[in-house]
Amino acid sequence: MIRMSLRQFRIQALVGAILLVLAAIYLVRLGGDIRAVRETSQLPSRYGQTMLFLAAGFGLVPALIGAFWGAPLVARELETGTHRLAWNQSVTRRRWLAVKLTVLGLASMAVAGTLSALSTWAAGPVDQVAGDRFSAILFGARGIAPIGYAAFGFVFGAVTGLLVRRTLPAMAIVFLAVIAVQLAVPNLLRPHYMPAKRVTVAMSADAINQARTLGSITGGPIIGGIEIPDAWVTDTSKLLTPDGRQLSDAAFNQCLDNAPKTGAAGTFGDTAVCLGKLNLHVDVAYQPNQRFWPFQWIELTLYLGLSALLAAVGLWRILRRAS
Repeated sequence: MIRMSLRQFRIQALVGAILLVLAAIYLVRLGGDIRAVRETSQLPSRYGQTMLFLAAGFGLVPALIGAFWGAPLVARELETGTHRLAWNQSVTRRRWLAVKLTVLGLASMAVAGTLSALSTWAAGPVDQVAGDRFSAILFGARGIAPIGYAAFGFVFGAVTGLLVRRTLPAMAIVFLAVIAVQLAVPNLLRPHYMPAKRVTVAMSADAINQARTLGSITGGPIIGGIEIPDAWVTDTSKLLTPDGRQLSDAAFNQCLDNAPKTGAAGTFGDTAVCLGKLNLHVDVAYQPNQRFWPFQWIELTLYLGLSALLAAVGLWRILRRAS
């Protein structure tokens, strides 16, 4: 049964192996070039964008695995009718599906793990200098979490194919759904894996000028892009007055639109000076970079748990599907 699964998978395996070898060659060369740079402080500026593009590309791997390896696994059998022959042999339906999920799921995890290991090694010096280990894009291309992503993508694809019973619709659904999950988890779940630490940050004119955004489309005393050294900021309160109350929209808009002209430099210039005189502060929640590996293990466990649950659903459903 294992040999048969491998034979049926040989074309996908060959394509995956070729792409993996090409990616490995590129990452090894990239890692060598990065380590040849003597001024390590220049690494983020020289290779930061490259790392983001690579991480974004690797982020598509689970969706591609789910769509091209997982979705056709059962859907193609049902679509062509070959499942009737396979399910009338001595091997039970449950064992047939369990072997396929195990063998090809492990292959998917191996591909993702290899890519992640090479990416983590190549980007090591850049990540060390940048200190940005929790970026939503970079986190998903480092460490062990991508192994869980691949397992989830593959099993989700296989189960979706079993339920939809048509290859192309299943592939489209899986590709979009896996990407949606990859976007949702960093924003909705990851910040809450462990209780966040909190700190109060005074909003002087200099501190305001170091932020990335001020205000929002809907208005209100909002400041964005506050950074804590060696940490991932997960939440920033609105601008608060010394007594802990939210700065009024009127006072904020007064500084935003009609700040006294002082000729101040900086990102927000006169507005920053005007707000700085109000003795404001923000409450910031953050996750220290030291929690990177605990978060990796938590996310790996989460995705493997989801994969096991989906596999159980598939094994239950295949027994109840009429031949």
